[in-house]
Amino acid sequence: MSTVAVTEFIEASAGDVWRLLTDLAARPRWLSTADRLQTLTTGPFGPGTRWQECRERPDGELLVEEFLVTACDPPHRLVLSSAGIGVDYRITWTLRTVRRRRRACTAVTVEQKAEPTAAYGRLVGLLLGGLAARAVESALRRDLADLAHALRPTDTSAAA
Repeated sequence: MSTVAVTEFIEASAGDVWRLLTDLAARPRWLSTADRLQTLTTGPFGPGTRWQECRERPDGELLVEEFLVTACDPPHRLVLSSAGIGVDYRITWTLRTVRRRRRACTAVTVEQKAEPTAAYGRLVGLLLGGLAARAVESALRRDLADLAHALRPTDTSAAA
């Protein structure tokens, strides 16, 4: 199993981060790599919620991914699963209130674990492990940067 984890400090409350992170309708507006999203379940967000999103890979190719919420502890922890070709992915978002530079903010950690489910997945992991880990880390950093940017307060007090 390969694991990649990245943390970003976001100057917003855990509740605000959680609301944006779990608002599927808003996701394509703040996530720069998400082109479109289709919700596959009805009802409130929580375990069992499933959606597909069309995301752009670093090489420009579009990829449709399906996500399933497997665990949810608002506003602290969200666990998603996604099946790939020969690999199952588990993505865990952890939100923790911290003080940074004497101000409260949220430390957001996103961790992706890849578990090979077939010989193909194990072979690709052996051959491209380090390269794949760097690509995943870059994608996770971009997602966190997009989330932080979307939550950044806008200054409306500037005179025109």
